Amino acid sequence: MRLRPFIPALDLDIVVSWITDQRTHALWSGNRIPFPAEGESFLRSFGELAVNCGDTPFTAIDDSGRQAGFFSFSLNTDTGEGMLKFVVVDPALRGQGVGRKMLALAVRYGFEIAGADAVQLMVFSANVRAIHCYEAAGFALRHTEYGAFRFGDELWDRCNMVIRRE
Repeated sequence: MRLRPFIPALDLDIVVSWITDQRTHALWSGNRIPFPAEGESFLRSFGELAVNCGDTPFTAIDDSGRQAGFFSFSLNTDTGEGMLKFVVVDPALRGQGVGRKMLALAVRYGFEIAGADAVQLMVFSANVRAIHCYEAAGFALRHTEYGAFRFGDELWDRCNMVIRRE
């Protein structure tokens, strides 16, 4: 697996096709991107994140050359912490270790290229599979904001997970 910058002409339609329903979209984005995630609104949202937060989107490419995952990374130079956002893996590849591999590369990028001392992410408590994936990649729970997000009749906790440079 390797990482490369997100290329809209190659990746956009594929990545948005992975967000198949409103619940998946909410788990993935916290509704910070309009649903459904489509071309123009997706690109506008990530353009705003680039300007406001310094986010850079990446695509993970598997060994066969296929898009396997996506995430965005930013670095807070004041705290020395990188932030992973909008982490998603092709649904056809979930449960095969692809997410863990992509996260390992993302963390390596954060430490070795961006110079982060730690890399953090946020995940909703309802996203149990993602939490297990993050733990398998070495992330540990730092704190939880209880009842932070409402989805329909559900109230989800927002969990902050972190991995520190060794």
